[in-house]
Amino acid sequence: MINQLLSVSTRNALSKLSETVTQGTVPAATGQPSFDNVLSQLAGSVSGKLENAEAVSMKSMTGDLPTRDVVNAVMDAEQSLQTAIAIRDKIVQAYLEISRMPI
Repeated sequence: MINQLLSVSTRNALSKLSETVTQGTVPAATGQPSFDNVLSQLAGSVSGKLENAEAVSMKSMTGDLPTRDVVNAVMDAEQSLQTAIAIRDKIVQAYLEISRMPI
């Protein structure tokens, strides 16, 4: 369930956006992460937290974990997802603003 959400909305959108952004750009200076790497790490982090929340939820159903751990994992995953969505929205907003500039 979560993998479908990530593959459709977050991973594909961020990877396509990072490919578009990195085309025609100068490579990053030595020792500094590129914009593409930062977006990839963000997507990986969000994906990991969502998968962890799902795994913790499944363990809770069998009685292996207390409800508090489930709530903490789900809230952490939700916060990460909301951050990723906010970053995506800002990137899209910046792209649209640039596309409206006169040539």
